[in-house]
Amino acid sequence: QVQLVESGGGLVQAGGSLRLSCAASGRTFSAYTMGWFRQAPGKEREFVATISWGGSRTNYVDSVKGRFTISRDNAKSTAYLQMNSVKPEDTAVYYCAAGSRSDDVTWYYWGQGTQVTVSS
Repeated sequence: QVQLVESGGGLVQAGGSLRLSCAASGRTFSAYTMGWFRQAPGKEREFVATISWGGSRTNYVDSVKGRFTISRDNAKSTAYLQMNSVKPEDTAVYYCAAGSRSDDVTWYYWGQGTQVTVSS
């Protein structure tokens, strides 16, 4: 089992920055691909970014490319999402997830989510 706890959400003005953290406990953190997802009111949960177990490969949804950066610190068992130049459409509950190392990731564990609200 892996427990994931997100933090760092809050209210931010458009154009501002926020850094989300995802602290993991339980099984070996470095064994998993880590991902960030988000769900806006009335919408389905969508993929935001992933990072490979070693941190060498990242992937982003087009809408956040150049603005968001995913990273991880395996020594601290923590993944991060640095959000810059945020927009009102980034408003959502953000979830982190831990998944398989395969290219087609199976997501095994999810956090409870942290709210991000971007004001215009």
